[in-house]
Amino acid sequence: MPGIIVGIDGSGQSRRALDWAIREAAIRHAPLTVLTVQQVVNSFWAGPLILPEDTELAEHARNVPQDARPPEVTVLAVPGIPAEAILGVAKEADMIVVGSRGVGGFKKLLMGSVATQVTHHAHCPVVVIPAGDK
Repeated sequence: MPGIIVGIDGSGQSRRALDWAIREAAIRHAPLTVLTVQQVVNSFWAGPLILPEDTELAEHARNVPQDARPPEVTVLAVPGIPAEAILGVAKEADMIVVGSRGVGGFKKLLMGSVATQVTHHAHCPVVVIPAGDK
């Protein structure tokens, strides 16, 4: 999947990553894929869903003003382990964008486990958006 892939998880970090990815995709005239990953633990789930915290970010990506919009925006929800799913979807990507930390884990780490794994194993450039003051 060529273009820019951005991983979101409903966190403030992923909102900053999404905003950066939208601007970069618009500048590059590249397609943007907004990816949310759910770890499916119950076998009765029908499939991956966009969780409520991700829905707002997905809608934000779809409703960017025309003059700042990438040529194509796709919102994709997949099941799996977040870093593995991002890397799997991004096999043909031109760039991956993630926040430095997501919703889980240890607050004092500079980079969360997903950002760390993606930067170590990606086959394309990875942009890690640092924590902001907001």
